Amino acid sequence: AVKSYPASYYFSNPETPGYVGFANLPNQVHRKSVKKGFEFTLMVVGESGLGKSTLINSLFLTDLYPERVIPGAAEKIERTVQIEASTVEIEERGVKLRLTVVDTPGYGDAINSQDCFSTIISYIDDQFERYLHDESGLNRRHIVDNRVHCCFYFISPLGHGLKPLDVQFMKAIHNKVNVVPVIAKADTLTLRERERLKRRILDEIDEHGIKIYHLPDAESDEDEDFKEQTRILKASIPFAVVGSNQQIEAKGKKVRGRLYPWGVVEVENPEHNDFLKLRIMLITHMQDLQEVTQDLHYENFRSDRLKRGGRKGPEPEEMDKDMILQEKEAEVKCFKTLDNFSLIKKTFICHGSAFSSSMFNILGNILNC
Repeated sequence: AVKSYPASYYFSNPETPGYVGFANLPNQVHRKSVKKGFEFTLMVVGESGLGKSTLINSLFLTDLYPERVIPGAAEKIERTVQIEASTVEIEERGVKLRLTVVDTPGYGDAINSQDCFSTIISYIDDQFERYLHDESGLNRRHIVDNRVHCCFYFISPLGHGLKPLDVQFMKAIHNKVNVVPVIAKADTLTLRERERLKRRILDEIDEHGIKIYHLPDAESDEDEDFKEQTRILKASIPFAVVGSNQQIEAKGKKVRGRLYPWGVVEVENPEHNDFLKLRIMLITHMQDLQEVTQDLHYENFRSDRLKRGGRKGPEPEEMDKDMILQEKEAEVKCFKTLDNFSLIKKTFICHGSAFSSSMFNILGNILNC
């Protein structure tokens, strides 16, 4: 039998006098959030062969690309940038995460890569547009958030810093999405080369005015361990990472890593690379990435659309300039036409041709601008 208690048992005040109960609100928010689940969209951009797919699979311990076909060198020459979005439901200790990874195969592969990122920018804007449309609709209860919250931009370790394409792309998207620079295949660099490349990349980012994602400062009431973790993460940008899905044996235990004749590179060893730091940054600051997307990038897009009166396309000022130019071109064309008509009229008069005034009027109407 179910044991029953008097009503005072359920509604009695368990705390000291003066306790109202709203201190329990965070627990209510937590239960509701866990029940609803979380959504996050991560975009990965970089040239082919930098290990983007391997790193993503390593980050989330899942295979997001089971049926991917790698194109040959001849196909890559003529290949255009594509958008491939893969969504997977991940559950850990009762917490559900709907993760969408947006890959961009074909980026930087063509001989002429001048406009290779226009497709990516269009995709980011389309997700903002879609969210704005759903938010402005009648049914706003089940809005799916497909906005890009973070972009891992992969930088080749073989260069001496950023390529012109890297600079152009990051400047084109830094006001639309949170950019996190990542040095790929860090096991091809010595520790000294890695630190030198990091400093060079940060100097070039500052030089070109590129806005990358900056981790928020730890609050004063946070514990010292979290403050130190935040300081280390900030000092590790750009993250130099190694990805691998292979289990190998090192020091008597199974680890994920890469085996070389001179030793083993462990993926999750912070002394070998920044993989673990990148994953901790993504997980511990996932909420902040979403808030920056909502409060900064999406609000900028939304206000820009409202300025235009809800229409896509160029700004009204640009449209006015285009209309003025078109009108000027029409006027010039009109003057040229009138000059030709006057020349024809003078020619007929000079040669004494019998050309009636009614015919001149008809010709004038035909040439009239």
